[in-house]
Amino acid sequence: MSPAVDPEAYVAPTAVLSGQVRVGPGSCVLHGAVLTADGGPVDVGASCVIMEHAVLRGTAPHPLAMGDHVLAGPHSYLTGCRIDDEVFIATGAMVFNGARMGRASSVALGGAVHIGCVVPPQTRIPIGWVAVGDPARLYPPYEAGHIRAGLEEAGGFLPFVFGPTRQPTGESRCEPPCAATPCPWPAATMTTNGSPDTSHKFA
Repeated sequence: MSPAVDPEAYVAPTAVLSGQVRVGPGSCVLHGAVLTADGGPVDVGASCVIMEHAVLRGTAPHPLAMGDHVLAGPHSYLTGCRIDDEVFIATGAMVFNGARMGRASSVALGGAVHIGCVVPPQTRIPIGWVAVGDPARLYPPYEAGHIRAGLEEAGGFLPFVFGPTRQPTGESRCEPPCAATPCPWPAATMTTNGSPDTSHKFA
């Protein structure tokens, strides 16, 4: 599906819109920004500003929906989240899969709203801090134990984002079988010359 850009929106020549992406009226997507539907849509409302080199990604389990009058700062990263109206996302901030930022909330420079986190309206996440849980609990980055516990409450980062993984059965997952059980090699391991190594494939 091709992107749909409102006639009253602006998309810079070096921005990238890929797949099922919608940009609403009066919104601006500036140079180097990437809006990509990686299995799920990206929907940007009216009068939003997506600044330079921001990345907005929708996934199959977690579409990205952005309301009106939202600013996504330079180098911000948003994936599979819901952003309500009048939200401010500062430079380098991150909002992860399944998260929701309530109306007029904000995340400051380098902050993070983690998987499944629900930020109440008008909540301010300080510079570099991490929000986890529903409702959001805010921690400085050095409180890794509390942050990790919040992620576990959501089921863990990888299962939440990519779905549950198959448990090892005691048999090699490679074709042909390798000595390690389970095989430690990913399906697309790269060789020293940069080409894919097809000697290990998941069964």
